[in-house]
Amino acid sequence: MTTTTTPPRDSAAAPSPSRSARELLLESARANMRQYGMLVALAFIVVLFQIWTDGTLLLPNNVSNLIQQNGYILILAIGMMIVIIAGHIDLSVGSLVAFVGAMAAVMMVKHDMPWVLALVLCLLIGAVAGAWQGFFIAYLGIPSFIVTLAGMLAFRGLTQIVLEGQSLAPFPDGFQNLAKGFIPEMGPYTQYHNPTLVLGLAAVVLLLLREWRGRKRQSAYDLDPLPTGLWVAKCVALTAAVTAFTLTLASFHGVPVVMLVMCGLLILLGYVMRNAVVGRHVYALGGNKAAAKLSGVKDQRVTFLVFVNMGVLAALAGCVYAARLNAGTPQAGLNFELEAIAAAFIGGASMSGGVGTVMGAVIGGLVLGVLNNGMSLVGIGTDYQQVIKGLVLLAAVGFDVWNKRKIGR
Repeated sequence: MTTTTTPPRDSAAAPSPSRSARELLLESARANMRQYGMLVALAFIVVLFQIWTDGTLLLPNNVSNLIQQNGYILILAIGMMIVIIAGHIDLSVGSLVAFVGAMAAVMMVKHDMPWVLALVLCLLIGAVAGAWQGFFIAYLGIPSFIVTLAGMLAFRGLTQIVLEGQSLAPFPDGFQNLAKGFIPEMGPYTQYHNPTLVLGLAAVVLLLLREWRGRKRQSAYDLDPLPTGLWVAKCVALTAAVTAFTLTLASFHGVPVVMLVMCGLLILLGYVMRNAVVGRHVYALGGNKAAAKLSGVKDQRVTFLVFVNMGVLAALAGCVYAARLNAGTPQAGLNFELEAIAAAFIGGASMSGGVGTVMGAVIGGLVLGVLNNGMSLVGIGTDYQQVIKGLVLLAAVGFDVWNKRKIGR
């Protein structure tokens, strides 16, 4: 008769002790190095110009002006980030901005069309333009650089034809509010803008709920969440940042309308790129197109949709820019494509595709926007501003190359 004994467990099979807070922080920093780096850079630039301008940069009226000045660039940057993640480029967005602004002026100024209907038609024009370019890129296999370069020339020429070389103005007040307006005040009189306070409170609640759900999900999958103390500190820091920003806006005229538009795009497209199947397919195509196709990704369809999305966002940016200028002009949109591309790369996009986030595009756009605004406040000339922005872009792309080489070792 034999007896069996349970062998002692191998010490290697025993659960490993939780990693230290320092190890968790270092791992998180390495995994999100570009985005965290740009956040630190943005904070440094804000503090620098806040001191340099004697506190003018973060005055409530200047913060609102900063958002309205850069709204159309941030919208373009979000679309451009998705295009670059997919492994493509779009050089036509600046000319498409001008063309859509021209069409909006013709519809509203010349033909007295209601601005809401004109806005919808402008977005449809952008979708058609994006679909036209996406067809040649996705289904005919022509490189995006060539197709969008042709689009840049074609849309710029169409703008001149539509406007006959003249500017058309003014736009209806409702349309101008898209770029210059604020959400209306409601409720009893207080020292602050009541709807902005409500929106800020909602933002804090949603952020904390997201952090709590993320921590709960990590625990459910036996991952290592941040230690409780660090997690609480992170939540406190997020709450303080959102609260300070909310009070700054609420002490002036409240949340600009264009900021609501950007937040809607950020939430919608951020969710699509993180959680939806099509978003994962975009990352897969940009990371390794051949492997993605072998895995069943419909590369032509995904590429086509990416450029349709870019066309719609370019049309929206064109309407916002035209509303801010209060005119449709042939010179609109000059170099906007370069600003959007720069914002995407500064915000974490990779030249090889497959890398980047929608939030990163917004961060990159804000870096450029704060640089522009701060340098203007301190009296730096536009020539030196271009030099500095070029160096910032070069540093961001150089950091990406250095980071890849370091990881590859």
